[in-house]
Amino acid sequence: MNLAAVDLNLLVAFEALMEERNVTRAGQRIGLAQPSMSSALTRLRALFGDELFIRTAAGMQPTARALALARPIGEALAQIRATLAPDTGFDPATARRRLTIAVTDYGDLVVVPALVALLRQEAPGIDLIVRPIADPTASLAALERGDVDALIGGHLPDSARIVRHRLFEEDFVCIRDKAHAAPLTPDDYVRLPHALFSSAGGDGSPGVVDAILAMEGRKRRVAVTLAHVVAVPFAVAGTDLVATMARRIATRFAAFAGVALMPLPYDAPPFAIDLLHSRRATSDPALSWFLATIERVGRSL
Repeated sequence: MNLAAVDLNLLVAFEALMEERNVTRAGQRIGLAQPSMSSALTRLRALFGDELFIRTAAGMQPTARALALARPIGEALAQIRATLAPDTGFDPATARRRLTIAVTDYGDLVVVPALVALLRQEAPGIDLIVRPIADPTASLAALERGDVDALIGGHLPDSARIVRHRLFEEDFVCIRDKAHAAPLTPDDYVRLPHALFSSAGGDGSPGVVDAILAMEGRKRRVAVTLAHVVAVPFAVAGTDLVATMARRIATRFAAFAGVALMPLPYDAPPFAIDLLHSRRATSDPALSWFLATIERVGRSL
């Protein structure tokens, strides 16, 4: 393809269509009237030899070709924006800014405290709003719209319109009252009553363990189901209950709650804690610094 013959504004139009899934809204995003945006879509289809976006009752749905193009085009435009952006001289020590993130229960308990401490040290003028991720799909949509600046947590959905960075991996441990600190055998694990955190989409949910048990023809009894992960160690303390939790959360509350940590007697794979943000973030010096700070926090945990 002769790049000299390609109007790079078409790629901007493609990005807007991918994010908005609506011709009118995409045009408004980049300052084009609806007829001009329709014309840009026609030219994009000719350029790539594909329909790219198909009109449906749910909006303009991308084709497989469009989905494949979304990431490289987004990354290319982000690099161009970063190159052309003026040097704003961003200084976190003096900057004033309000940033919003959405986090799972795990992110709230493990990542946010360390992030807040670092912001207070290095960027005291930055105000942070932390929202819960109650519905991961809705939170992803909010990120794509620009209503939040980043998502942090595990088991978050994917999208061609966002960038995902792995902060670190987490694994599972068992907790019991400190008076019952002997390691658990596989038979102990299915014999004892369990406490379970059940919030939809919450990190630390041991559903993977239930799948492992089912493969062996075994099943545990969940005697107590709790809506908040923080409640789990306190429910276990002073009882015969056992619970399966993310290691970093269990470690944080073990001494305070009076519980002991022990290995999970089954081989469960770890899960990832991720940072998600939009591709436009790289063109914002303050937001770029903030995302890099979150990654620094992840490396320290």
